[in-house]
Amino acid sequence: MPASTSPKVSGNIPGISQFDRNLPRPNAIQINVEGAFIVDQDTVDGRSTPPGTRDIALPFHTDEVSHIAVDIGGSLAKIVYFTKNPSGRGGRLNFTKFETDKIDEYMDFMQGIVMRGDDANSAQNLHIMATGGGSYKFYDEMRRRLDVDVTREDEMDCLIAGLDFFITEIPEEVFCYSEQNPMSFAEARPNIYPYLMVNIGSGVSMVKVTGPGQFERIGGSSLGGGTLWGLLSLLTDAKSYDDMLEMAGRGDNTKVDMLVGDIYGGEYSRIGLKSSTIASSFGKVFKQVRRGQAAKDANVDEEFQPEEEKPAHDKFAEFKGEDISRSLLYAISNNIGQIAYLQARFHGLEHIYFGGSYICGHPITMHTLSYAINFWSQGEKTAYFLRHEGYLGAVGAFLKHQPSAWRSEN
Repeated sequence: MPASTSPKVSGNIPGISQFDRNLPRPNAIQINVEGAFIVDQDTVDGRSTPPGTRDIALPFHTDEVSHIAVDIGGSLAKIVYFTKNPSGRGGRLNFTKFETDKIDEYMDFMQGIVMRGDDANSAQNLHIMATGGGSYKFYDEMRRRLDVDVTREDEMDCLIAGLDFFITEIPEEVFCYSEQNPMSFAEARPNIYPYLMVNIGSGVSMVKVTGPGQFERIGGSSLGGGTLWGLLSLLTDAKSYDDMLEMAGRGDNTKVDMLVGDIYGGEYSRIGLKSSTIASSFGKVFKQVRRGQAAKDANVDEEFQPEEEKPAHDKFAEFKGEDISRSLLYAISNNIGQIAYLQARFHGLEHIYFGGSYICGHPITMHTLSYAINFWSQGEKTAYFLRHEGYLGAVGAFLKHQPSAWRSEN
């Protein structure tokens, strides 16, 4: 598959810039979203909101909010909570996350929110809406350490509810990606269904959505964010997922991958493959290691015994961690993109939404997924991304708590 072509963006694509208020509501959402907008630059609670976790302002929401939502996955724990504006009118949805391995930091943060409950969440009893595998694994610990009620919600239900909410309710949330226009916001269409949701977390789930609360998991893959994180932890010095993405941004995968040009000396035009197409991920590694060993063996005097074979981790020292990171990021993203296209084609789905913390707003990842969908579909299908792609489940869980006092003012 070629490595550099901009995905085609159709003229009539789903989004929310001119949301039709007559659209069916997922889960009968009762948040007052009138005038809602994403806060691009701000400091809240003494913290600067990072690009991937921009808060959402709800200037006309006045009813009390007495719950917090969490989505605890295999790699990350995501939190969504509401805070009032100091002026007393309106407020905002706040987003933050922690590595699941650092669950104590997550618990400490949650305790801080609970202790401030009278300020941020009214005098009502605070409640936690939880989803994800960790909502079961850490259920007893949350109840014990936070001393609040915890309600567990189905993970897939929450993912779909959260995605539907973002598509239909939040302006400038959904966008298409290209190198020329990294954030082309999607336009509205009368009906957002059907669509394919590709949620990329530790693993990958692909879900066909045909209406509010109507969905079917049609496929997936075990090769997802956990694969990237795990392998790069072994092969590089990266200490966190952010480190890995940063390294990938500086890397050159052609030092590691075998390209079509390496095999044919140029492009293979008869079947539409450019010379820059990746023919084999990590394909150069074996050849380079073997070539280096052969050169070393040739220099060993026959009187002496050859050196012992290097362990695997020493062999990888011959390659830069940045190049390895970029190669593996391409390999996993290309694989997900092609599987997503095949599922969309088989089920007749034109619109494909990518969510999950694997994406993390990373340009290389979005470009690779966009290009894969555009290339394999010959421009007939479109890849969509979200500015809060890692919080679909947490937002869906947040919406599951429906106090009767909440109302929709549309």
